[in-house]
Amino acid sequence: MRTRQQFGLTLGLVIALAAGARAQTTDERAIDAAKSTAQFGIEHIFVDRVTGTVPVVSGSVTLSAGSAIPQRVTAVLDATRIHTDEPDRDAALESTDYFDTRLFPTWTFASTKIEAAGPAAFGMDGELTMHGVSRPEHLDVSVRGDAAHPVFHATGHIDRHAFGMKGARLDAVIGNAADVTLDIVLK
Repeated sequence: MRTRQQFGLTLGLVIALAAGARAQTTDERAIDAAKSTAQFGIEHIFVDRVTGTVPVVSGSVTLSAGSAIPQRVTAVLDATRIHTDEPDRDAALESTDYFDTRLFPTWTFASTKIEAAGPAAFGMDGELTMHGVSRPEHLDVSVRGDAAHPVFHATGHIDRHAFGMKGARLDAVIGNAADVTLDIVLK
């Protein structure tokens, strides 16, 4: 029969081993900015639909061993390098009417909740900071590849007015919600 002291030591050892195993079963990996993309599209009455890109410059994804569903995700996008194939439009988007990139050069996202929707899909809630405003946003994400080499494809919708972008004289001809698509590759 074990004494209380032996039981306490055994329980303490089991807890310590379990904590060590949990610490070793996660892997934080950097986002490969050269291979990752962020795209957007928004309705515009004069040109039907405006599309463009915003470079993903950094971020990380924390994965559990053997799973492609992350535990945590962070990302930083460079708003000063918005590209729509139209230099005048890019300059307008960088202006104080829209993104005000001199004052707010980056956008950041940090996940707050990730819920698996199967072995290769998940919903992700997070805090998006853009144009000096932080708001909760949701992305639906599918996973290609395997747990060792996952590639994430995320889609969502962002209400530009919720981030304080009014676009003064052209506000009425531009849609409220921008569709966003991100393809994220890890290093």
